[in-house]
Amino acid sequence: MASLVLGMFLCTMIANWGGLVISMVFMLVYVMCSMNVVFSWGTSDFVSYNSTSFLLVFLSVLLCFLSIICTPNNKETKYLYCVSSLSLVLSLFFLCNNILSLYIMFEVSLIPTLLLIIGWGYQPERLQAGTYMVVYTVAASLPFLLILVWRGLQEGTYDMQIMKMLCFTPSELLSFFCLLAFLVKLPMYGFHLWLPKAHVEAPLAGSMILAGVLLKMGGYGLIQVTSCFNIVNNWIVCFLVSLSMWGGLLASFMCLRQVDLKAFVAYSSVSHMGLVIAGVLLDRSFGLGSAMVTMMAHGFCSSALFCLCYFTYSKINSRIIMYLGGMLVLYPSLAFMWFSLCCINMAAPPSMNLVGELMVVPALWSGHLSLVIVMGLLVFFSAAYNMYLYCSVNHGISSTYLCMSHPMSSMELISVMSHVLPYLLLFKLYMFF
Repeated sequence: MASLVLGMFLCTMIANWGGLVISMVFMLVYVMCSMNVVFSWGTSDFVSYNSTSFLLVFLSVLLCFLSIICTPNNKETKYLYCVSSLSLVLSLFFLCNNILSLYIMFEVSLIPTLLLIIGWGYQPERLQAGTYMVVYTVAASLPFLLILVWRGLQEGTYDMQIMKMLCFTPSELLSFFCLLAFLVKLPMYGFHLWLPKAHVEAPLAGSMILAGVLLKMGGYGLIQVTSCFNIVNNWIVCFLVSLSMWGGLLASFMCLRQVDLKAFVAYSSVSHMGLVIAGVLLDRSFGLGSAMVTMMAHGFCSSALFCLCYFTYSKINSRIIMYLGGMLVLYPSLAFMWFSLCCINMAAPPSMNLVGELMVVPALWSGHLSLVIVMGLLVFFSAAYNMYLYCSVNHGISSTYLCMSHPMSSMELISVMSHVLPYLLLFKLYMFF
C-alpha cells in the first residue's frame, strides 16, 4: 500500500506518470510476494488475507495500471492521481476484515469513479451518467448501512470472522436489503440502467476499471454478506436467482439490438453478471467457484473489449455499429484481436469463461431444472451476439465513413496483449491446481 501512496504523492509533484508506473509495478510485486505462492493466508483486525481477496487485488491494480498505459496521450496529474486513488480504495475494499470498513470503501470508490466520468468523459451527458450511478448505488446501499449499524450495536463487533461464527439468519426482508446494495453494483437486470449510460460517457480508463474491477465489488460483497449474515435459500433468494438468470437472457437479447459499441459490451457485462449472482446465492461450492472464475475472466476480457472499442473509434471517429465494416481488410491486426476476444467472451474452448459456465450448471441443477434450460439459452445467445459483433465490425464492404489512419501501433498491440497474457496465465494456474 505504501507504494501506491508514494506514487500518488509523486503524481502531485511531477507532471509525468513515471512515478505512478513504478508504484503500480511495485504494488504488483508486493501482492505476488504476499501470496508466497503457497497460499499461506491469515487475518488481522482490519485486513483479511485469502485467495479471493488477493486475486481481486491483483486484478484491480493490474487493470488500473493498464488503463494508464492504454491512454498514453492523457498525462494530466489530476487524471493519474484519480486512477491511483481508485486503485488504492479498491485494494483496501478487497482486503477489509471489518464489514463497516468494507461498506465505507464501497462508497468511497464512487468518488474517483465519478470524477473520471465527469472530468474526462466524452459527451455532454456525462453529468447525468454520473448522477445515475451515484443515485442508484447510494440509494440501494443505505438500508444495508442501517442493518450493519443495528447488528454492530447488538453484537458489539463488526469483525467479519466473528460475524460468520455468530450465524445470524435474517428475515426475508432483511435478506433482500442486505443483498440489494451489491446487486445494484454488479448490476442485476432491473437495476442495470446506470451501467450502459456510465460506460458510454466514461473515458477509456473509466470504462476499463468500471467493467473490470468495480463490478467485481458487487460480487465480492455478495460473497461476504451471504457468509456474514447466513442468508439461507428462502423465497427471496430463489426469486433473485430466477430474476438474475432471466435478466441475463434478456440482456443477451438487448445486445443484439445495440448500435453503440460501448453499450454493446456493457449489456454483455450484465449478461455475465447474472451467472455470478446465481452462483453466489445458490451457496454451493461449484457455484462460488464459478462466480470467482467468471469474475476474473470477465475482468480481463471486458477491459480488453473496451480497449478495442477505443482503438476502433480512433480509426473511424464513431462507435455506431452500422457505420463500421470491412475492418478485416484495412486493419487485420485489429480484426484478429476482435476475433480472439469475441471467442473468449462467448466462452469458446479453451477459456476461463467456459470453465465458469460449466461449473455453475451443477449449482443451477440443484436449484431447478428450468434454470439449466435458461442457462442453455443464455449460452446460445451469448455466442450469437458475439458473432454478430465480430461480423458487423470486421466483415463486409469497407465503410465509406472510414478515415485515413495509421495501422495499429506497437503500444496498442501491447495494451491488448497485456490483458490476454494474465488471462492465459490464470487459466493455466487454475488447470494446474
